[in-house]
Parts: sequence; structure tokens; C-alpha cells
Amino acid sequence: MQTGPQTAKARWWKKAEGKTLKCQLCPRECAIAEGRKGFCQVRQNIGGELFSLSYGYPVAIHVDPIEKKPLAEFMPGTRTFSIGTYGCNLNCSFCQNYQLSRGSYNEQSRSDYASPELIVELAPKHGCSSIAFTYNEPTVFAEYAFDIATLAKRAQIPTVIVSNGYITLEAARDLYPLINAANIDMKGFSEEFYRDMTGARLKPVLDAMEYFHKLGKHLEITNLVIPGKNDDPLMISAFLDWVEGVLDKSVPLHFSAYHPDYKYDKSPATSPESLRSIRAEAAKRGFNHVYLGNIF
Repeated sequence: MQTGPQTAKARWWKKAEGKTLKCQLCPRECAIAEGRKGFCQVRQNIGGELFSLSYGYPVAIHVDPIEKKPLAEFMPGTRTFSIGTYGCNLNCSFCQNYQLSRGSYNEQSRSDYASPELIVELAPKHGCSSIAFTYNEPTVFAEYAFDIATLAKRAQIPTVIVSNGYITLEAARDLYPLINAANIDMKGFSEEFYRDMTGARLKPVLDAMEYFHKLGKHLEITNLVIPGKNDDPLMISAFLDWVEGVLDKSVPLHFSAYHPDYKYDKSPATSPESLRSIRAEAAKRGFNHVYLGNIF
């Protein structure tokens, strides 16, 4: 790896009252006082300017099959150079990857610096046909992803993003045109579910998916199915209605099994039969690109 700066100036923010800054990267639009961090814990107000603590400091770097993202219909059979950092802008009580999403940088946890140039250089050296922004929420390291994707585009290396889709359209209009494929999590098709289980809102996620799809990019959608919370047939049907009406029935859909983790254990693990029932119902409606995940 390389030596590099401890912080990098962030984009998508403006000055508010006094020395407080308003982050405009995600719909939380955190008001960040001097010396404090935003909800994601990787964007900090330092001396009246916003900095990205995660820029250039991935804490997870792996070579993965593209299908693991999961992307079932984008460059199948290839490997992708996957990176992630600390931080997330949702507060999912059922988080399946909380070690990274709820992690934060300090002197002990800071990894070696990896410039965007280095990431783009390493991908083909490791036999990878693409670069993936994944593991934690890539939106919170959007500046880093933007610079990597810009260089990757010049090098004709596709980039993919695995995201919760909780991003402002302002930031999405900058980042998403550089991305070739995305798998976006739709946590549960109701505002109540998002409020109670993620501390966020559903509409910005739908807006992000619609925008990405309108760009003509390859979009796949994942729904982690939690018994008693977001598996109601009416909720699943409403989700399918939305995909059919706003996107297209050809968009690949992934329904994945939940297992108790992090702060939420009130629901049992999702049964394979439940997922198969969802797939069968979707197939009846003409959704022929449906995949099931986390079934063992």
C-alpha cells in the first residue's frame, strides 16, 4: 500500500449556521458541528470544512465472484475486485454486516492508504474484470468511489456498487453515471418498516433505483426477507407492482433469507419455503429473473 493523508475534503455539503455544516450526501442531511462526525461516523467537520475519513482507507479488500455481490446477470462467471470501508448511513437493527457498518476510524483501526490509482491498478493484476464498492455502504465513501470509478472508466474497467440506495439525487447524479451496475437493497416496501427497522425513509431509495434504471444501467434489487416484518404477501405484491410500473419486470430481483443478528432477534430465520413461495408468486406475474439467496 501507500502513505497518504489522514483525511480528504468531502463533496456534497454546505455551510449552515456558525461553524455547523450540512452534509448533502444522503437524505439524513446531518447538521455537523465543528469537531463532530455525521451519523455515518466517517464524515467530520474539521475547522469548518467537511472531510471524508474513509477516503483511501479501505478496511476490506477481496477478490469475489461477481455473483456474490449479488449480481446474477452482469458479467457472470467473472471476478470483481471488492473494497469496503467503515460506516453506514442507515441504522438497521438487523444488520448482517455490523462490524463494518457500525465501525469507525481511529489510530488503531486505520488501514494503509490505497489511492484510487492503486485500486484501478490492482484489479486486473488480481484477475478481476471489474471493481466493486461493497461490504459496508458505498454512499458514505462516495468521494473515493467517484475518483476510482472515474479512473476505472478511462481504463475500461467496469465498476459496480452494492448499496442501500440512501443517497440524495444531487450526489447520485454525480456518482451513478460512472457506475456500470448496481445491486440496491430494498429493505422492506413500507415507510413504517424503514422508520422502525432502519431509522430512514423508503422514498429516497425508490428514487435512487428509478434514477439508476433511467440511466440505462444494469440494476438488480435485493430484499432481505424478515419473517413477520417485511414478508407480508401484500407488501411483497406492492413491491412487485412498483417494479413493474416504474422499472421493468426484467429487472433481476433477489429475495434473501434473514438470520438473527446484531440487535434484532425477534424474528426466526427465514425458511427456504417462504422464499420459494415469493419466487413462485413473482413468476406467476411474469417476473422471470428472480433469485433466492442465503439458502443453505
